[in-house]
Parts: sequence; C-alpha cells; structure tokens
Amino acid sequence: MSSQKIFLFDFDGVIVDGMHEYWHSSLLACEKYLNSQHIIIDQKLYKTVPNSFKEIRPWVKYGWEMILIVHEIIRTENPLKNHNKDNFINNYHQNCQKILNYNSWKAEELQKILDKSRKCQIDKDFKSWVNLHKPFFEVINFMKDLRKKEIKTGIITTKGKIFAEKILKQLDIYPEFVFGYESGTKIKIAEKLTQTYKILGFIEDRKKTLIDIKQNSRTSHIPCFLADWGYLKELDRYNLSNEIKLIKLGNLEELVAIQR
Repeated sequence: MSSQKIFLFDFDGVIVDGMHEYWHSSLLACEKYLNSQHIIIDQKLYKTVPNSFKEIRPWVKYGWEMILIVHEIIRTENPLKNHNKDNFINNYHQNCQKILNYNSWKAEELQKILDKSRKCQIDKDFKSWVNLHKPFFEVINFMKDLRKKEIKTGIITTKGKIFAEKILKQLDIYPEFVFGYESGTKIKIAEKLTQTYKILGFIEDRKKTLIDIKQNSRTSHIPCFLADWGYLKELDRYNLSNEIKLIKLGNLEELVAIQR
C-alpha cells in the first residue's frame, strides 16, 4: 500500500446541494428529449422544486432515475404527489423498473438525455447552470485544508465526470481525480484505490454505499462517514453500525485530527 494519504468524497449532497439543478435538468430533459405523450410542460414548473421530488431524492442512486421521477410527478393523469409518494417509495426499485418497462425506456438512454440536457444548459448559459448548485462551503474549506496538510482529495460520484469537474473548477477545487458514473460502481473504484493510496476516510450521503464498502473484505478498512447534511432517508441517521460514523458539517476538522 502506498504512503500517499487521500480523503474520498461523494459529490452531490456532500460537496454541493444540487436539488434545483436535478429538477431543472430532468424537467428540461423531459421537455426537449423524452417525447412522452403523458406529460405537458408548463414553464412555471421550472420555478419551484416540488416537495414530492425532494422527498423521493434520497432513494435515487443514478441520475437517470430523476428523469423517471420528474416524468411521474408531472404526468397529466395520476401524477406522483404527496398523497401517493409513500407507495412509490416503499417499492422504489420495482416501481422504477415497471415505469421503464411500461414506456419501453432503457436506463442508459435516460442517462444520455440527462447528460444532453446538462450540456445544452452549459452551452447556452454556463453561469446560470452552475448557480443552480449550492456549495457546502464547510466541505470546500475542509478539502482545501487537507491539501495544505499534504493529504490528497478524490471524488467518486454517480454524476457524469465532466459535469462534476466543471462545478469543482468554479469552486476552485482541484482534486487528485474525479470518477463519474462512467467508471463503474463506487465499491469497485474504492477497491482499486486501496492499491495506490492510504484512504483516510470516505464521506458519502448514501448509507447503503457505505454499508457495501464495510461488507467488502477489500474495502472494509476504509473509515466511512455518513454526511448528516446530505440527502438522507428519514431513518438513515439511526441504527448505524459502529463502523459508520455520522458526521456533521461543524465536525469535519475532527476527521483530520483523528487520522494524524
């Protein structure tokens, strides 16, 4: 194992709050590229993110799922709203698959049109697109402090690499690497990184991802931290194993102290 020290970060929900961007980009994808007969796009929809979307977001693993969710929320018949969202959430993965099948969609195709929607916005008005993201400055400052202490930083995200890099550049953050959804699963990426780096920690807001890392013999030694400020499900903060620590924005500096 290399003596190079590195701290790993998820991106969405950890470094930035992109809730408005998710809604805006997914809605635009529905309007310009989806060609669905079940929706009518009112331009007023772009102004406000519905609570139903915010509450379903913690179940999302990949970006394409957000297009599917937005489509269901804005359906002209039997839309997904607060009164029926719990039924959708209770069988989230099965319901996503049913909707894919019913519409003859493929996840890869939805992911491509989400990326296309983002590229369209970047080409048209890059600043407006970037401003849809709300940075967590405590995390950004923490990353900069790590670099000053000669601890490298790395990003593992299910966002497209090119889009994460554009936002990071605007935030004046230059990690050692950025792995996007194109690079495979987070656990496989973490496995490869253990061969090169001494990983001091991984901050992620998806509990299941951290559980998977801890249950894998090749990555179980990685200290895992669940971001309290991220897109957590209601019960995620509770019943955590001793191997996964809940971390708050105000306690980030403690993580470096623990490892040194």
